[in-house]
Amino acid sequence: MNGMMQAHGLNIADLIEFAARYHGDTEIVSRRVEGDLHRTNYAEILGRSKRVARALDSMGLAVGDRVGTLAWNGYRHFELYYGVSGSGRVLHTLNPRLHPDQIVWIINHADDHVLCFDMTFAPIVQAVASRCPRIRHWVALCDAGHIPVELQQAVPNLRSYEALLAGQNGDYAWPELEENAASSMCYTSGTTGNPKGVLYSHRSTVLHAYAIALPDAINLSARDAVLPVVPMFHVNAWGIPYAAALVGCKLVFPGPSLDGASLFSLMDAEGVTFAAGVPTIWLGLLNQMQQQARKPAALQRVLIGGSAAPASMIAAFQDGYGVEVRHAWGMTEMSPVGTVCTLKNKHLELPALQRMAVQTTQGRPIFGVELRVVDGDGKDLPCDGRSVGELLVKGPWIVEDYYQSGKPSPLRDGWFPTGDVVTIDPDGYVRIMDRSKDVIKSGGEWISSIDIENIAMAHPAVAMAACVAMPDAKWDERPLLVVVKKPGATVAQEELLAFYEGKVAKWWIPDGVRFVDAIPLGATGKILKNKLREQIQAAMV
Repeated sequence: MNGMMQAHGLNIADLIEFAARYHGDTEIVSRRVEGDLHRTNYAEILGRSKRVARALDSMGLAVGDRVGTLAWNGYRHFELYYGVSGSGRVLHTLNPRLHPDQIVWIINHADDHVLCFDMTFAPIVQAVASRCPRIRHWVALCDAGHIPVELQQAVPNLRSYEALLAGQNGDYAWPELEENAASSMCYTSGTTGNPKGVLYSHRSTVLHAYAIALPDAINLSARDAVLPVVPMFHVNAWGIPYAAALVGCKLVFPGPSLDGASLFSLMDAEGVTFAAGVPTIWLGLLNQMQQQARKPAALQRVLIGGSAAPASMIAAFQDGYGVEVRHAWGMTEMSPVGTVCTLKNKHLELPALQRMAVQTTQGRPIFGVELRVVDGDGKDLPCDGRSVGELLVKGPWIVEDYYQSGKPSPLRDGWFPTGDVVTIDPDGYVRIMDRSKDVIKSGGEWISSIDIENIAMAHPAVAMAACVAMPDAKWDERPLLVVVKKPGATVAQEELLAFYEGKVAKWWIPDGVRFVDAIPLGATGKILKNKLREQIQAAMV
């Protein structure tokens, strides 16, 4: 017997329709590439999204054709999120921080037909245009007056986004799409080998938006003003552009201005209550907060993901400024949110150190995500908070296969192998010990480079830290700590190593410290440990 409910499929366009109907006057504020602050609202975004859809029709794009973007967080990019996917095409957000050769490979592999770009990225477009023959239209996300003559001469079929929309009728009926139809795609950062394409559906995207908006996840409501620092080209800004429309909250887009001072002033002026980004971003904001001796006035909570947040950072926000920190974890293959560290009532009564031990985990799964931890033979390990193994995941917004990979599905009996080495406690809180490729195996036992790094980050002289495995004749591998000091700070190797006493087992303490001017970061702000190891080994020759 089937239920007798309406068979209404999930569609991304319904999110912006809902937001425009019931939250139409709620502001969308953007710091533009042009340098000014732009204000619009959900009602106007809906109308312009429909003009985007009509423009794609006029270009002759078929359902399922890919539309690429090289753009910051802003209202025009937000319009593309809905106009492209809502009209049945596939939004393909490209990471401009990748090498141009990788960008070319991704554009051609995805078979993009249109590429929309902010003028910041005009040099990238000029560098790659001749190598992307399948792109029929290049669209500069500005008015015609901001496109220099030399760019028009260098890039064929270049059009102004504003001129393109001005010529379209906003009276548009969204097509009825099957909910499993492709809606958007992102490529993994490709630290080893070519990036891999992850193709999301309308169904997976809407379900993910529902899940992350929940109180035990990032806890969004119409009363919030949300600033996604995480880029819209990085796993769809963790789904926030969809979840924001779902609840009708105010959105504040920072554009290209991601330094601490710019973020502080924008948050302060626009009454931002919630912001999300990677740890490197929050270091800049915290520095500005310390200089101002206050937080942005309305800021209540932040979501930190992308890489592990050290306890010192969490404590700085919470103890120093009364800002709640939620640690989150996920992957491009997971849309991306899988776990969020929201404390339970029983944790609130714990002593500060024990409570922080929970907060530095990657959190517990939100409904829709299932977890397993397995040993090297694929056998389940207990969720006891001690047994260490590989994390496997499955759920309705987790990848089944990569786009045109030419390889078998990565799934193992229906479960996606994350490559993360973890423990899971009885309440489901995940603690990532390391990536499987970065784990340090010393004398047959694992050492968590993440824990080593987080302790180093708590030292007042340390700006950034990375821990890598170095070959050792006796123990196979031993940890080496690599440190960037804060400007003007002085600290010796002996002092840093002594800082670990009583915090970890003695055999976990690194064998040495190497001070460097910079640590290599990838396109998503994560430490490139393979490159770091190569640099260290080259310096030792």
